[in-house]
Amino acid sequence: MAAPDGRAPVVAVAGNPNTGKSTLFNRLTGGSQRVGNFGGVTVEKKEGALRLDGIDAVAVDLPGTYSLAAASPDEQVVLDVLTGRSEGTPRPDAVVCVVDATNLGRNLFLVSQIGETGLPIVVALNMSDEAERKGIRIDAAKLSSRVGVPVVPTVATEGRGLEALRGAIASALNDRPKFAVVPWPESMEEVCRSVRAKAGGVLTEAEVHRLMFDIGSDLPRRIGWLGAEPALREARETLKLRGMDPVSFEATERYRHLEGLLEGMSTRPVTARARRGYAVDRFLTHRFWGLLVFGAIMFVVFSSIYWLAKPLMEGVVALFGLLGGWAGAALAGTPMLQSLVVDGVIAGVSGVLVFLPQILVLFFFIALLEDTGYMARAAFLMDKVFSWCGLNGKSFVPMLSSFACAVPAIIGTRSIEDPKARLATILISPLMSCSARLPVYVLMIGAFIEPTYGPVWAGVALFAMHLLGLVVAIPVAFVINRFLLRTRPLPFVLEMPPYRRPGVRDVGLKMYRNAMEFVVRAGTVILAFAILIWALTFFPRTEAEGVSESEARAAQLEHSYLGRFGKAVQPAFEPAGFDWKLTVSVLASFPAREVVVTTLGIIYNVGEAEDSDSLLRERLAAASWPDGRKVYTPWVALAVMVFFALCLQCGSTVAVMARESGWRWAAFAFVYMTGLAWIGAVAVYQVGAGLAA
Repeated sequence: MAAPDGRAPVVAVAGNPNTGKSTLFNRLTGGSQRVGNFGGVTVEKKEGALRLDGIDAVAVDLPGTYSLAAASPDEQVVLDVLTGRSEGTPRPDAVVCVVDATNLGRNLFLVSQIGETGLPIVVALNMSDEAERKGIRIDAAKLSSRVGVPVVPTVATEGRGLEALRGAIASALNDRPKFAVVPWPESMEEVCRSVRAKAGGVLTEAEVHRLMFDIGSDLPRRIGWLGAEPALREARETLKLRGMDPVSFEATERYRHLEGLLEGMSTRPVTARARRGYAVDRFLTHRFWGLLVFGAIMFVVFSSIYWLAKPLMEGVVALFGLLGGWAGAALAGTPMLQSLVVDGVIAGVSGVLVFLPQILVLFFFIALLEDTGYMARAAFLMDKVFSWCGLNGKSFVPMLSSFACAVPAIIGTRSIEDPKARLATILISPLMSCSARLPVYVLMIGAFIEPTYGPVWAGVALFAMHLLGLVVAIPVAFVINRFLLRTRPLPFVLEMPPYRRPGVRDVGLKMYRNAMEFVVRAGTVILAFAILIWALTFFPRTEAEGVSESEARAAQLEHSYLGRFGKAVQPAFEPAGFDWKLTVSVLASFPAREVVVTTLGIIYNVGEAEDSDSLLRERLAAASWPDGRKVYTPWVALAVMVFFALCLQCGSTVAVMARESGWRWAAFAFVYMTGLAWIGAVAVYQVGAGLAA
């Protein structure tokens, strides 16, 4: 079946968070997905081809939401798409509502709201295997007859029920089944019709209900209804006089209606497994023991990153060493081109890709913690830590995601309803040590911490660097909320998902996507800056006679454009112990942190070495000031890591912050984090120098 305008049918996939919605979407669309943004907003949009019994359709993965309240950006996007108000996204021809079979009543609340849009619905009764293990029995056929739409049991992680679901979607596009919506009182519908007339008839029935029940909704502004507030206030007062308080009436009536539909549909015994889950939660969410366990888990994660990926890193180094040797021999007749390819391109890209194994290990652990359900427990724990600084546990979820990358984490703040709390979370999320900082930490720890103190303290140092951002973020959030935004204390409501066994396919897919994003950065931004840095070190040419090759290279670097620039700026970084070469590397890394390793590799001329990583560490350790003092000491290495831990050196993050909060706040974040990084680096070096004296 084609849509009325001849296009391919659009099938939206909607549901609460933690229902396996995105996993089901991935299963339905396979590798055909493309990612962008919904029109006019920064909310991520995922689309994919959907094959249905000879029908080519398009599936759209909507953001996870508990309701259509349109309070947060995610909820606004879902309501806009379902009512046909989303620019660039046709109104869906059907909706697949993914519900958690272990929590049917609460999940059907959203389905009931979506039903009022009039769109055909198919209910995917997901995690039905988990329901069976808990002793929950749901009669899907009987439930389907009650609610009026197809109900298909599925297990998204294993791909079970997908063919039946595809068939149900294809039938729904033709039969257009409607969900059994709430029979609202006629006295309420009369008020709704009056509101719709005052709005000029542009509102759908579902949108009128949202305006009635959701005080503070952004919908009137988006549809351009200037006189909305007085009309809505009068309508709500009328409802109150008729015994229907908008604040509580929807939830009361909707759940009463759903209870009637679900009566006799399922059995739910309290199993020994469920009791064990509650017992584990009492321990993992304990004010003291829970935080201790959380700290231990984070320590294991970040210390494992350092040693677990070492064999793979050695393989990457060897591969690029062979490639550099082959390219150097092949281009021996053209010295300039040889230098560009070997010292610029190969050295630049390999200097970053050597850390890909550690990035994969990091994303493996993050995916594991998310899929097991532990992330929600961590958010609950951190709510107690964050409450004094004006935030709650909902802010911790994007902050924890920032340990992988701040860009999706900032976008993830859309789920925070309060705009001030969302802005505060955006401003502190980049303080978390993302995967792009990892190459800097590993280089400095491997060169100056591990050789002196051993692998155990190397792991401790790596853990401490990742912990530093979180420790600093809490007082920074307090200052921002107390003196800039004056954020009010916010309640924290969180659904604890059941403990689940992570799906190998889903964990692997997350690792693959994040790794590819890292590789693409290395192949575009990093490569471009590697060539730029090479050019700045190669020109202008200096002829040095009667000196060794290494002395000639040093003279060339010192008199190059990059050397001159570094010497001009270096006095600002001298209090942190940085020489001009390190200063140049730090400044070159502001567009992307990973560039610092590439820049150091080019500056210290390690491009042609087979073991470029080890050679770079050796040359850093041998670097000295004109008076013979070592440039790099453990305290200088620590100052460098502190600077990178606190500084906002990521053009992509700044751009996303600007789109989400405006350029003024993005500039503020860049300035305050750069200042904080400089102060931290100077303090560390000066204290260390004082202790060593």
